[in-house]
Amino acid sequence: MDETLRQKILQLLAQHRIMTVATLREDGWPQATTVGYVSEGLTLWFLCGLESQKARNLARDNRVSLAIDHDTPDIMAITGLSMAARAQPVTDPEEARKVLQMLALRYPDAPPLPMPMPAPEEVRIFRLTPVVVSVLDYSKGFGHTDLVAC
Repeated sequence: MDETLRQKILQLLAQHRIMTVATLREDGWPQATTVGYVSEGLTLWFLCGLESQKARNLARDNRVSLAIDHDTPDIMAITGLSMAARAQPVTDPEEARKVLQMLALRYPDAPPLPMPMPAPEEVRIFRLTPVVVSVLDYSKGFGHTDLVAC
């Protein structure tokens, strides 16, 4: 992977805290939802309810598509990324605790939660490993994307 593109991807991941993640429902329809995430390198993690639709979808098919972006008043300043990834449930308690700590640190400006931070066994945590990343950067031209295989 080109180092300049890798750095752009890492920058975009660091700039944002939420993403839209799409999983496949049992009936074949995609389901897109917004979740918070943390990342380390190109690996991302998010959590959801133990019996959530996302968790059920990913138990059947671990393919995910995701998008990370933001609103801007200047159309030529649009940047973001989309990714095809494989999701794996985090089963290692140490990795789960690390992810929950990373999530708490990711929101230093947030008001206190109305409940305690969930314990690893109270949520489903997924690790996303990218397969293909598309980096969107309109400053390089309208609709410009760079496709990166991982």
